[in-house]
Amino acid sequence: MKITEQEVRYVAGLAHLQLTDQEIARMARDLGDILTHIEKLNELDTSGAAPMAQVLYDAPETATLREDQPGGTLANADALANAPLSGAGQFKVPKIIER
Repeated sequence: MKITEQEVRYVAGLAHLQLTDQEIARMARDLGDILTHIEKLNELDTSGAAPMAQVLYDAPETATLREDQPGGTLANADALANAPLSGAGQFKVPKIIER
């Protein structure tokens, strides 16, 4: 499948990425290669494969998960100690949504 440079520019704009013309050309080529590979995978017969939510070996559902154990929490002052900007007990960040 062919991805156009215009499509790469559109997606880069959505992600707020500034790409050079060389990066855009490379991304278009690389993404096209990835989609071509996905198309090949879609040709495989998977009718006999059971659907999976997670890739786990044959074991109980929670075999790879640990028990939740509550721990101590940070004091507000400790959490804000290394913040570049804070006030009123909160982190302050610049506004980034301008569209």
